[in-house]
Order: sequence, then C-alpha cells, then structure tokens
Amino acid sequence: MPLHKKLRIDLRRIDREMKRIVKYDKDVPPHSELEKSLLQTIDAGGKRLRPMLVMVGSRFGTRPDDNRIVQLAAAAEFIHTASLIHDDLIDRSPLRRGEPSLHTLIGPAKAVYVGNYMSARVVELLAQVDEEPAGDRQSFTAVATAELCLGEYEQLEHAYNYNMSLDDYLLKSRHKTAHLMAVSLEFGARAAGAPEPVCQSLYRFGEHLGLSFQIRDDLLDFTASAKQLGKPAGSDLLGGQVTLPVLYALEDAQLAAQIRSVGPHTQPEDIQPLLEQIRTSGALKRAETFCDEELQRARDVAVSLGEYAAHADLLSLADYFGGRTF
Repeated sequence: MPLHKKLRIDLRRIDREMKRIVKYDKDVPPHSELEKSLLQTIDAGGKRLRPMLVMVGSRFGTRPDDNRIVQLAAAAEFIHTASLIHDDLIDRSPLRRGEPSLHTLIGPAKAVYVGNYMSARVVELLAQVDEEPAGDRQSFTAVATAELCLGEYEQLEHAYNYNMSLDDYLLKSRHKTAHLMAVSLEFGARAAGAPEPVCQSLYRFGEHLGLSFQIRDDLLDFTASAKQLGKPAGSDLLGGQVTLPVLYALEDAQLAAQIRSVGPHTQPEDIQPLLEQIRTSGALKRAETFCDEELQRARDVAVSLGEYAAHADLLSLADYFGGRTF
C-alpha cells in the first residue's frame, strides 16, 4: 500500500494548495514561462514526504486547523522543491526523476530564479497569515530554508574533499536532508497545539529518520540502476559527493587511491570498475548498519510517544523508510 494511503493523507489536496499559491500570486503573469515552469515542477510530482510529515505531526496536537496544516504542508514541499532545483544546478544533473531537470529546459539563470521564487514566496505567504500561530509558521520557513542553504553550501565546499570527517558528513546531511524532515514534523505539531516535549520528541524522530533517509539515498548511488535512479549510477561519486559509503571505502588503502583520483574531469566510464570494487567491499554493509541504527533510534522515539494514537503513524513511516527500495 502506498505510504500516503497508509497514513490516510490526500496528496491531491496538497498539490492543489501548491498550485493555488502560484495561480493566486499577482506577481506571476498568467501563462508566463514562470507560471508554466512552476506548475510543471509541481506536476512532476515526488513522494511528498515532507508534507506528509507535517500532516502526521499535526495529529499530536489538540487544536488542528485543517486548512492551516495543509498550507504548512504545501510550504514544506515548496521549500524542498526549491532545494532540488538548486541541487540539480550544483550537481549539473541533466535529469530529475528520469525527466529533464528544470535548468536543462529553461536555462540555469531562469532555474535559479524559479527556485528562489519558491523559497521567497513561502516566506511572504506565511508572513501574511493570522497572528496565531504565525510566529511558528515564519520560524518554520526561516529555519528550514536557512538550514537547506547551509547544506547546499557545505555540499559545494566539500566536493572532492576526501579528507572529510564523519562528523562533517553527518552535519552536512542534517542540514541538507534531516532538518527539513524534523521541522516538518515539529511545526506540524506546533501548529496544532501539541505540548512542547512532544514537539521536541517529534523533531528527534524526524532527525533520525532524515539521516537514515540520506544514508539510504547514498547507498542507492551504488546499488540502483540508472533507470531506477533517473540518473547514471555513480553520479554522486562522479560529482565529488563524499557520502558515507565513500568515507568507509576510503579506509581501504587500495580503494582510497582510486577514489582520490576521481575529480571534476573524470568521465562516467572511468569510474565503473571502482563502483564495482566499492560494491564488493564492506563499505556498503557498514553504511547500511549505520542507517539501520538511525532508524531504530527513530522507532525508539515513536514508542516513547505511545500514549498518542498517532505514534502508530510514526512507526509506519519508520517501516516505510526501512524497506525503501526501487
């Protein structure tokens, strides 16, 4: 069963809210290239994990405002989508989910503008909402976008940095992936009036879940096919992303020499033998173990919230992330 159905969430409503944000913006001319690009980006879909986390978080509150929660869910996806546009530009990725990425369709400069618009529009929109709990909403947007910017900067800063530490990797992963998942749960709960300790627990759950998610994504660069990934296998390694499997592989002197030879001018065909060697080393298994440990920490948090019926939804999320495959 698809995750959104298991969680009893109507994703169509979130998509409609995202489109409403675009269509009712007086600064976006109807039928313009900007409007077309924005709607096309929304229609491209995705798993909508962050909006679902907002919705689940709201179930821990005592005064959920359904319309408010849906708007916050749409905001979470706007922020995430904007980050993907920027990621594709940074990585020079021609594909996103097997389709041409936005910057290949409209050009890098225009794609940057679209991504910036999506981030800025959310800030503007939430600032206009009623005072209670507007502060939480603005904090959600400011905190989430700031952390994503840090993650994108660190991704650039650490490209081909084969001396990166595990702590640096974890910090980058928290900024880039885990934090938005964590605040989606937390602020969904805050908007619904959940107690402060519960909001903090939901943040911890989301952070562990997000780290597990990022590590599993790192593994897919070595274990999934180009068709499954929507981009060539090994793209992260080729682009200089020092992921957890790469960090572990660097501990092998023979593999380390080959990995360190990968640079900006390395061609895809040049790394195929290296990919196979990393696959047959113990690096992937170690990374998978780390991933499973983070997921178990998330489950432990979910169990600690057992007095709330919605804790079952947290366990469903953990089960989904644990079995996430193509």
